[in-house]
Amino acid sequence: MSDTDARFMRLALALGARNLGRTWPNPSVGAVVVKDGCIVGQGVTAIGGRPHAEPQALAMAGEAARGATLYVTLEPCSHHGRTPPCSDAIVAAGIARVVTALEDPDPRVAGRGHARLREAGIAVETDVAREDAARDNLGHVTRVTRGRPSLHLKLARTPDGFAAGAPDQRLRITGPIADGAVHLWRAHADAILVGIGTARADDPSLTVRLPGLSARSPLRIVLDSNLRLQPSTHLVRGACDIPTLVITTRNAPAHPKRMLASFGVEVLSVAADSTGRIDLSAALAALGERGLTRICCEGGPRLADALAQADLVDLCTVITGPAPLGSSGLPAIGPYLDASLSRGHLKPVETRDYGPDRAVTYERSV
Repeated sequence: MSDTDARFMRLALALGARNLGRTWPNPSVGAVVVKDGCIVGQGVTAIGGRPHAEPQALAMAGEAARGATLYVTLEPCSHHGRTPPCSDAIVAAGIARVVTALEDPDPRVAGRGHARLREAGIAVETDVAREDAARDNLGHVTRVTRGRPSLHLKLARTPDGFAAGAPDQRLRITGPIADGAVHLWRAHADAILVGIGTARADDPSLTVRLPGLSARSPLRIVLDSNLRLQPSTHLVRGACDIPTLVITTRNAPAHPKRMLASFGVEVLSVAADSTGRIDLSAALAALGERGLTRICCEGGPRLADALAQADLVDLCTVITGPAPLGSSGLPAIGPYLDASLSRGHLKPVETRDYGPDRAVTYERSV
């Protein structure tokens, strides 16, 4: 990988990152057209997934695309869907060289896009900034390979390891800088997930409250086996303004379903596990079928541990605040999640300080 290729691919990745959370069921791809060292076109997958990044970049470049190099963060599609294949558009535009970051694991593509370009005489180079592209496209990759969205688990804890006081007393653990980072994660997610315990105890809004980004509040999802979510909560009262989905079991009572529906809340029923609670794998599979690719989970320690037990955590960020609880409380990390972290199933990849708070992010080992 040359320095020039790395530089332009970083730009393509930055473009793609802009619309993370806004393009599902499609990945958010960035594309840059470069000729004689100058950028002549660029594009990013549009909101809702269409049009793709490549035709937008090619349209901006116009005739300058002939003989140019195209940098794109994911292998160009090669199948006919709602729009013609991007690989055909690249060939028609006269692009001489294509540099990609990641092969698309979607079985409809999976190397066919690269092959189509090579057959047309275009020079193709792959795996430039592959690791960064794999992280940005984790949701897409997880959906097409595992049949579910990727799941980013967020937990806050005191330095002595607690998420709440006893009995489940809510704590203010993190400061405004860390809170802002969490809101940015929300803006880049397709949906925010919590359990009914968090929904009842904290009555959260689960919206993006960063200046200029309030319109990027994603779908809100509550796991509620017995439909205990009340109409007085922010989630129910705001459902007409921000899409809200409650996932429950097939044995849940009918009356609460009708009540929630009257407020604009959608209710989705899935299978229950052996304890009568929601089968978490079935719930995430159902979300994958709907096209969701990136879930940010802000539930409490119990839900986090259940997700770890079901092997559904792809990213985990633990934010440690500066003030210890100093007494007994609810541990922030349960036994199954602790085992995943300590045994390297989830390995640390990034540490950041947000003012006095320290955030460590772990990712699933390949």
